[in-house]
Amino acid sequence: MSRSHGKVVLITGGAGGIGAAIARRFGTQGALIALVDLDEQQLRNQVQSLTELGISVKAWTVDVTNHTATTEVVQQVSEHFGSLDLLVLSAGLTQVSLFEHTQADVIRRVMEVNFFGAVNFVQASLPGLIASRGQIVVLSSIAGFAPLIGRTGYCASKHALHGFFDTLRAELTNQSVGVTIVCPSFVATEFATKGLQGDGSQINFDRSTTGRMLQPDQVADAIYRACQRRRPLVVLTGLGKVAYWISRVAPSWYQYMMSKRFSQEFDRQPIRTS
Repeated sequence: MSRSHGKVVLITGGAGGIGAAIARRFGTQGALIALVDLDEQQLRNQVQSLTELGISVKAWTVDVTNHTATTEVVQQVSEHFGSLDLLVLSAGLTQVSLFEHTQADVIRRVMEVNFFGAVNFVQASLPGLIASRGQIVVLSSIAGFAPLIGRTGYCASKHALHGFFDTLRAELTNQSVGVTIVCPSFVATEFATKGLQGDGSQINFDRSTTGRMLQPDQVADAIYRACQRRRPLVVLTGLGKVAYWISRVAPSWYQYMMSKRFSQEFDRQPIRTS
């Protein structure tokens, strides 16, 4: 019998490509799935798909930035399933625009979803996870440990996640709660097309990518394996691993190469100084 059999897995961003793939991966191993997302119709679609696979699943529509609502949802999940064993934080929002052309409210929105949304769910879930000696998995990015031009808000939110969860892992050692940070590179989902431009409007251009494009199921498989081993950090793909080490050993060279690769996304204008 799988070690995931009968475990309760709560997934934020559960209607998205990666979240749905994680639900399938754990659900087919006998886990009980709680999906959380803001997109009610997509949630319904995912529940139907998972149910057809014989997976036990229930969904909740909630805005992760609403502290009161997230607290209520976690309580309902625990009451419905009886416990909570794994919290997967997959909800996220990207931003693609040079900072000089980005409104402050856009940065705040990205931070609210990516960072404070995760904090909301951890705060509500922690008592249950301590009781079950469970685990937290947070979806980060290469942008969580290295700069990425045109994504100041997104990088800030992901760097914040690393600082928060690395520290939380140390705090929870004696409670036997695991914390895993997962850093994919580029994944074939609709995530980037639902992000924000500097004025707050939805992205309407193709993003630049580099290296091998991951499929959501590949990310889900990596997360499943990492959970079995309670790994603290998982950096996916060869490109991601190279970026991780170069950004530490030779940060200036990394910045040069990254800027050269991604600056073509933007129609640069001179910064006004007066």
